[in-house]
Amino acid sequence: MSTNRSLRTGIIGAMDEEIKLLLEGMQEKETTIKAGITYSTGTVFGQPVVLCKSGVGKVNAAVTTQILIDSFGVTQVLFTGVAGALHPELNIGDIVISSRCMQHDMDATALGFARGTIPYQEVSSFPADPELILQAEKACRELKQTYLTGIVLSGDQFIASSDTVALLRDQLEGSCAEMEGAAVAQVCFMNNIPYLVIRSMSDKADGSAHVNFAEFTVAASERSHAILERILQGS
Repeated sequence: MSTNRSLRTGIIGAMDEEIKLLLEGMQEKETTIKAGITYSTGTVFGQPVVLCKSGVGKVNAAVTTQILIDSFGVTQVLFTGVAGALHPELNIGDIVISSRCMQHDMDATALGFARGTIPYQEVSSFPADPELILQAEKACRELKQTYLTGIVLSGDQFIASSDTVALLRDQLEGSCAEMEGAAVAQVCFMNNIPYLVIRSMSDKADGSAHVNFAEFTVAASERSHAILERILQGS
């Protein structure tokens, strides 16, 4: 396998389970701590990678992404992890590949802005990189993994209500809900860095998460890991 040194991929997970397999497979590993976040540099599947756990929430994700860009010179960013399904056709274990990301808890409707719109800013819905989308879709097909390419909604809240699911579907056409992707997307957009969010559905975001979340997080992370392997090997 040839190594593409012109690319350096930043890979972020929000939790230990989401980066464990990648860390175990990393070669030539060196670690650096910045802003309390451990960044591991090395090669994964033969490609130069900087791997880190952001922690939960949009602020953690934004800080982590900016450091990846400024301090480690990454040329693309992949975010991997689990999410709650919003789209009615999604089941636990299915994958959502981000077409774009928005903040569902950005709410300035009292000022006349539509929900999800960042006031006085031209772009509030941040498109994922088309080539990375195609690579992820190809990987899912090769793995015979059920997937959907759609809008990833992010907010600093864990969605566990059928009413909220319906609201996010109706107002923002979200495919899944999580707590970091839109922050990663916005920072990448501001820095002109390609990004993609890959989420494996661990629950239905409908109140059953307390039953499903812990049980399915590890299995869901394994699915995302297999997709990342193919994306990196295609780099």
